[in-house]
Amino acid sequence: MASSSKASRAVPAPVPNLAFRTLRGHRSPGEFATAVRRAAREIGEQVSCDARYIGRVESGEIRCPNYAYERVFLHMFPGLALTDLGFTAREQVRGRGAGNRAAPASPPPDRAADPALPHHPCCRLPLGSSESDSDEESDVLRRAFMTSGSATVAAASLGLGPGSLPDPRRVGEAEVSAVEEAVRRIRLLDDRHGADGLYRRAAQPLRAAYALLDAGTPARRSTAQRLHTGAGELAISVGWLAHDSGRLEDARSHYAEALATARVAGDPALEAHAFCNTSFLARDAGRHREAVRTAQAGQQAARLVASPRLLALLALREAGGWAGLGDRAGCEQSLARAHAHFGRGASDADPEWMSFFAEPELEALQAQCWSALGEWARAARHARRAATLQDRRFTRNLALYRAELAVDLARAGEPEEAAAAGEQVLELLGEVRSSRIHALLADTAEVLLPHRRTPSVSTFLHHRETATRHA
Repeated sequence: MASSSKASRAVPAPVPNLAFRTLRGHRSPGEFATAVRRAAREIGEQVSCDARYIGRVESGEIRCPNYAYERVFLHMFPGLALTDLGFTAREQVRGRGAGNRAAPASPPPDRAADPALPHHPCCRLPLGSSESDSDEESDVLRRAFMTSGSATVAAASLGLGPGSLPDPRRVGEAEVSAVEEAVRRIRLLDDRHGADGLYRRAAQPLRAAYALLDAGTPARRSTAQRLHTGAGELAISVGWLAHDSGRLEDARSHYAEALATARVAGDPALEAHAFCNTSFLARDAGRHREAVRTAQAGQQAARLVASPRLLALLALREAGGWAGLGDRAGCEQSLARAHAHFGRGASDADPEWMSFFAEPELEALQAQCWSALGEWARAARHARRAATLQDRRFTRNLALYRAELAVDLARAGEPEEAAAAGEQVLELLGEVRSSRIHALLADTAEVLLPHRRTPSVSTFLHHRETATRHA
């Protein structure tokens, strides 16, 4: 029976979308993605199109775009229908599998109609899915993160029955997988859009995950371990959203919850992650000695993980704490250890959450250290390298690195370069919502005020003020 069910839902091999490729013309996928984002802004739409998305369309992986992309594409190519663009008619895509399950009582809502939700295909799909997937499991996982309903709805979307906790014997693979998927979704959306607007909704699956832990322990030890780790990682992810959106006390609580979960589960990788984020938070809150101590505690836990990159990141956190204390020698020693660990390369033991930690982040964290020590020109060199190296798909980090570059240049006495970097950040604010980035732009504007008669500075200050009013 299981084999028959899987066969009935088989998806045909994708057919390349040659019509769409023709419409792209001589432009590269990245250039075309930029044109798509620009067209979206013209009609008040918001999409985070990148070269990878264009590639998925042209390969035929995306048979029909979501409603936000449909509006943008039809705006770009007036007079053409979706089928003229090489897509499959929506009713054909929506109608697949009708023989296998009953049709819904009412059509699904148009997610793109909700301006509070980011309009990106990844917001609608589990990682590894194609645009054409519409299994009931995928719908459950989408609701697990993106629903704006009550905690009860969020719990139900993670496998909990409405209004009640599950039988402890039923907490198994499906529920644990849903928790892990929620973690991946939050990280992906944060990479694309930043934390603001995501935090409140992300707290719902977190409550559901801990409800699963309270409901009982799965029979299999490996499943129980995954549930604890998944709940802890979810607490850290939600804590990061609180952290990045300026809710520092909320973040502190979530990180402490993750640390407690790690200790209960005996999970050194989760413990190191919790200490890593706690150190970062302590630095941002001005508790620099705590930043040093928690980074050192994280390194003790990380020695059991066998991940040089994890040790490198924790050494950088320690360096940030020493820099905040004004201890240049301590900072340089920690930076030297970070470079030594980083130079050993990636490892199979590197935690999944560390996918963001590559050379751009290494450069950015060094920039923050030199900035804290008041060496603005040196900080700007590292920040510029971080922004140059950053993969354009990680929109939030690209905006952050450019914002850090802008403030470092302003303090280094380079007002025109600072204004230019600030303008680049403003161009990304339609796709990214992050209080941290807005705070850096505010610092840049404050430092540049004495130079407001310089035309480029004046333009930046005006554009930044306009963006702040409409944020």
